[in-house]
Amino acid sequence: MTLLIEDNNRVRTLTLNRPDALNAFNEALYDATTVALRAAAEDPDVAVVLLTGAGRGFSAGNDLVEMQERITNPESTPGEHGFYGMLEVLADFPKPLICAVNGVGVGIGATILGFADLAFMSSSARLKCPFTSLGVAPEAASSYLMPRLLGRQNAAWLLMSSEWVDATEAQQMGLVWKVCEPDDLLAEARRHAEILAAKPISSLVAVKQAMVAPIRDAISAAVEREKALFVELVGAAANVDALAQFADRKR
Repeated sequence: MTLLIEDNNRVRTLTLNRPDALNAFNEALYDATTVALRAAAEDPDVAVVLLTGAGRGFSAGNDLVEMQERITNPESTPGEHGFYGMLEVLADFPKPLICAVNGVGVGIGATILGFADLAFMSSSARLKCPFTSLGVAPEAASSYLMPRLLGRQNAAWLLMSSEWVDATEAQQMGLVWKVCEPDDLLAEARRHAEILAAKPISSLVAVKQAMVAPIRDAISAAVEREKALFVELVGAAANVDALAQFADRKR
């Protein structure tokens, strides 16, 4: 099971479950997460979704081994929903979404926080957006969501530097709401999730809809801009070299 699902007190916990790969997203995990978020959105007994990772990683981002395979092998088959399907569900998710960053978050493991209503982070966790080190463009509407969330200069550093950001810095930037000791992370995230989940779902949905509606079209526009830039850069020399170096390190 690439994704674990657990219900408790109207909170549905989704746990990314590829611990040996630091919960990197392959096509199967994109599909499973998309399906699970849709199901949670439609379930009248689910008020809040809590997303976390199994093992020592939150998510190492895109599975670069599979990504290289898709670039070099034209016959490789994409998943049913894939990366962009998951983004669409995240952008339209009508209920509170809480992220509990239990370990490293890279790429989509960091940019997914742009879609979180609340984000908690372990004091030992770290985040990185490695786009420039991979020779590619940003993703997940981060070019739009991160400047809104963090301010322009914090977003510029996060998206341009490919440097690690620790929990203290992430909180100072506004990327996460609360930093917790590792052993307290899930309990604290769940405690806050249950406070929200005790409220009428219709009211929670109304609040979120009112907050997201003014920016929903801008999110879609950012995704399309990023997609065009990504297509332009992926497979170019800088990207090919970076992926080859990554594959060599893995071997």
